[in-house]
Amino acid sequence: MRDAPLPLSTPGRNLMRLSLVRGITWTGFLAGILLGLEVFGFQLHLLAVFSTIVAMALINLLTWWRLQWPHPVADWEYLLHLLLDVLGLSVLFYFTGGATNPFISYFLVPLTISAATLPWHFSWILASVILINYTLLMFFNFPVPQFIETHHSSLNLHIVGMWANFILSTGLITVFVYKMAQSLRQRDADLSDTREKSLRDEQILAVATQAAGTAHELGTPLSTMAVMLKELSHDYPDDAQLQADLALLRQQVDTCKVTLQSLVSNADQSRLLNPERKAVRVFLKAVLEYWEVLRPDVCYQIHWPTSAAEEAWILADITLQQALINLLNNAADASSEAVSIHIDWNQDELHLDLLDQGPGIPLDLAEKLGQTFISTKSKGLGLGLFLTHATINRLGGTVRLYNHQQGGTLTEVRIPLSRPHH
Repeated sequence: MRDAPLPLSTPGRNLMRLSLVRGITWTGFLAGILLGLEVFGFQLHLLAVFSTIVAMALINLLTWWRLQWPHPVADWEYLLHLLLDVLGLSVLFYFTGGATNPFISYFLVPLTISAATLPWHFSWILASVILINYTLLMFFNFPVPQFIETHHSSLNLHIVGMWANFILSTGLITVFVYKMAQSLRQRDADLSDTREKSLRDEQILAVATQAAGTAHELGTPLSTMAVMLKELSHDYPDDAQLQADLALLRQQVDTCKVTLQSLVSNADQSRLLNPERKAVRVFLKAVLEYWEVLRPDVCYQIHWPTSAAEEAWILADITLQQALINLLNNAADASSEAVSIHIDWNQDELHLDLLDQGPGIPLDLAEKLGQTFISTKSKGLGLGLFLTHATINRLGGTVRLYNHQQGGTLTEVRIPLSRPHH
């Protein structure tokens, strides 16, 4: 089976549009010449004129064939095509009246295309060639009497031709030059996004490297704390309140140790690249149960879908679990009352909305949250929300935070769903 062709680069797409412009232009020239021969009785060197038109048609066919190549189109190659267009126009104008041809101002169309799509020095090369050719055509040409004869009527053939050329040039510049320039703007925007993602990946890598070292260093103090808690439990067996507090502390220490151990085991690339598929209900219930262990003080209200929707599936990436826990912790830290959790899904994505009863987000920080290490907490580093955004964006989802009209912060999470293997 033949592989599908690679998508065209920005210069490649612009070359494709240039070939469309060329096809429309020369088809219009051919129609105009035939009209002049039949209606106005032009006396032309037919062999030279039609040979030029056929040559430009062949160049256009070769251009379409060139676009099938896997090699990208370079700026110099794009300039070469524009120079061929100028050469073809110059030859045609030479045999059709030179500078008296009302379509002579069409030279501005390839120049406009060059100015919109090529570096400035390439545009100056093309502009110089056009100026030289235009000047030569003022003195060297095969005249067409109909273009230089004057009439007493308000409109002569030259003015009508200039009007037709104005319509053609305006349409081509408006449609195709705009699309070519838009392709360049889109390429710049894509490059900017790529640089931003690369910078974010570098920040995440630095955090991950630091986290690995920290995880190794925390093993010893956690083991020490576990031993001391066990000794305290043996030293004060009759203090029920203290025993309850020590049990809670042991549970928290054990949770920290399990988390550090899973940090190492979950670093396996095969697990990250091939996460397990789980039902949404099963996955989210596991996340909430783990969150309750971490935060036994939390109070929340959960709203599952009421409709009998088909069970949805999700890629249960371990980093996604941590990202959701970060959002849950943020909501719990900000809210003095119960956090409201609304869960729903459709065929394409999971909708998870968290509403806390906190003070909301300051307007000056609203657009920056998740992009850099910025936190709304007095002692926060902003790291959790940054990693949460990075994780969910990597999975193709989005995280948005709003100030709710009834108070508090509304966190909207959208995550693509996955179909189970059969």
